[in-house]
Amino acid sequence: MCPYFLNHMDNNVIEDVRNRLSVASSVTILTGAGISAESGVPTFRGEDGLWRNYRAEELATPQAFKRDPVLVWEWYNMRRERLSDIEPNQAHYALARLEKRVGDFTLITQNVDGLHEKGGSRNIIELHGNIWRVRCTGCGGIKENHDVPIDIPPYCMDCGGLLRPHIVWFGEMLPDDVLSSAYSALEICKIMIVVGTSGIVQPAASMAYTAKRAGAYVIEVNLEMTPNSGIVDRTIIGKAAEILPLLI
Repeated sequence: MCPYFLNHMDNNVIEDVRNRLSVASSVTILTGAGISAESGVPTFRGEDGLWRNYRAEELATPQAFKRDPVLVWEWYNMRRERLSDIEPNQAHYALARLEKRVGDFTLITQNVDGLHEKGGSRNIIELHGNIWRVRCTGCGGIKENHDVPIDIPPYCMDCGGLLRPHIVWFGEMLPDDVLSSAYSALEICKIMIVVGTSGIVQPAASMAYTAKRAGAYVIEVNLEMTPNSGIVDRTIIGKAAEILPLLI
């Protein structure tokens, strides 16, 4: 099926998706960096990717944390400071409204910025963790922490162990329970909307195919074509903050 561009979009396209969503008993959403970029969240790639001559791939690793936890926490503190004043955009709010209307709704996100929760979404599966949570390297406890700045390095109030960001780092596996919940939602949904993701990074890259194979009607919303564009039912090119409010 041909992609549709927002500035040339037939109202029938909007109406078709609206009608499908209005009767869908189960909807699963997958979001990536694109939806947060529209709120001004830095991607930490290109010009944003260099900090004190380090790149994200050099700092977001278990090895880097073991070698220099203070350095890694200083980088995450900088990221938290940048995120603290950023607000959800209309795409985040639209998905939160959709969740209230659908009986079985799951939002799977690759983002760690917490903007979906801030925007009102509740049933969220965070594939890569959340920058506003910390995990103890001693007892394994996970807690919310919105301190900006955060004590560096922070320690667990329960056992005194060193805390780390609750983030899935390069070289680490996604938690089994997180993946299991995500795939369960993909297998049962009637409609899937893929928003602002490149369709390159696994396992998220293959999730549209998983839902499509299970019988879902799959819609892609992105600024450009992706590897998923050839398998989904509908690709709409444009900004998520403009398109999702129209669809929902």
